[in-house]
Amino acid sequence: MESRSLPLDENDLALLAQLASGAQVEVIARRLSVSERTIRRRTRGICERLGVDTTVQAIVWAAHRWLV
Repeated sequence: MESRSLPLDENDLALLAQLASGAQVEVIARRLSVSERTIRRRTRGICERLGVDTTVQAIVWAAHRWLV
């Protein structure tokens, strides 16, 4: 892990892990009892904090750091 603090919290990493496993947004939303829109909004926020354009890039960022 990097010496500076991560831009993502445990909930963000859990969401990325579910996306990385191939779970669909609809399924994740049901699991977390939130709307699909909320999942998409959270995913966009993660991408913005990491400075990436796509969910796949965010997953790769986390995977390279052994976080997912």
